Amino acid sequence: MTTPAAAALYLAQHNFEHEGRGNAVYNPKGLPVDELPWIYGFNNGGSPGWFNAMLISAEGHHLGGHVCSDEGYMPADLGVLEGTQPDRHEKFQKHYPNGYRMVFVPYHRVREHEGLMAAIAAADKLFI
Repeated sequence: MTTPAAAALYLAQHNFEHEGRGNAVYNPKGLPVDELPWIYGFNNGGSPGWFNAMLISAEGHHLGGHVCSDEGYMPADLGVLEGTQPDRHEKFQKHYPNGYRMVFVPYHRVREHEGLMAAIAAADKLFI
């Protein structure tokens, strides 16, 4: 266990390290980026120290997850940011061999994000 001050310092260092990184895009065919399907990373809730980070395709397929101590770690831990988590991108590229783009949706924006909510609705239909 760490102190709150140490946890805040570590998060600040993490955010500084990743500052300026854009969202990951895989576009092997050089398609217009706005035509690529989305992969959504999002904070699915939890409690301090134990937040549920999730990845879902535009069609509602679960592409991964992670437990994070703070939402600030999620974009990098999920591979949403450029240059992060190459192992996750291997799976994403198998799912979307023609390309994809990524975005992270923070917890307080999940319900208002139309694309993410459509992906979650599609996921619900996959399991009916």
